Amino acid sequence: MTSEQVEQVRRFNRTVAERVGVLHDRYLGGARPYGQARLLWQIGDGGTHDVRGVRERLGLDSGYVSRLLRALERDGLVAVEPHPGDRRVRTVRLTEAGRRERVFLDDRSDALAASLLDPLDARQRERLTSAMAEVERLLTASTVSLEELDPDHPDAAHCLRSYAAELHELFDGGFDPAGSLLPDPGELRSPRGLFLVARLHGEPVGCGGLKLPAGAPAEIKRLWVSPRSRGLGLARRLLSELEARAARHGSDRVRLDTNKALTAAMRLYRDSGYTEVPAFNDEPYAHHWFEKRL
Repeated sequence: MTSEQVEQVRRFNRTVAERVGVLHDRYLGGARPYGQARLLWQIGDGGTHDVRGVRERLGLDSGYVSRLLRALERDGLVAVEPHPGDRRVRTVRLTEAGRRERVFLDDRSDALAASLLDPLDARQRERLTSAMAEVERLLTASTVSLEELDPDHPDAAHCLRSYAAELHELFDGGFDPAGSLLPDPGELRSPRGLFLVARLHGEPVGCGGLKLPAGAPAEIKRLWVSPRSRGLGLARRLLSELEARAARHGSDRVRLDTNKALTAAMRLYRDSGYTEVPAFNDEPYAHHWFEKRL
């Protein structure tokens, strides 16, 4: 990144902070600052929530969230209680007063949004809202984290189950991992390989594995992104990270195979510099084989 790009981001942040009113002690003319208002709005997103999940969704420190919750609880807007199945876990929900406060926040937020659009003509409004949608998408992409996990980790297992379920729907004749050349995801465990999991707001939304056979090219396996997280460039990011890790392990080439039904995946591979090659294995679910020099 360049210094000019960093400065542009800082200018953008300052402009947004000024225009949306987060610098005021009483956000949107209400009774509380922005932090409390934002947390209240998030809690109001349906029913009872795990406090940890709310904290991860907002990316906030646990101590800060606890202070915000105490303030909201003191004002009678939320109820913080132990989980009925595990008293070590705290849950939070809005009270009736909290629901009324959230309606107030929604009304004021609508009015603020309208005030940003009102001075603009129709063309400018379209430009602004389209730019906002693009910024939202890119900012969401920037919050995704990648972590190497054991394939038996609950988040890794979730991704592998989701991967298999989606392929079962897409492939002619379905998909059974036990019938593939990778029946045991343990082959993606160090030192024979590795497994990456992508998380968005603490939730697993993608994965990719790397086999590292001695004396042979590295092989990418189980590359998957949740349908709700597609469009963020996450598949390309996972692919690039797996390539980088293969190179760090001494591989000068990386291979993968894929099914004819996965047309979007094949476009990604070709766009990323992969060349189709003759079959290098007898994977029963594969129709195409690719290779890339690192």
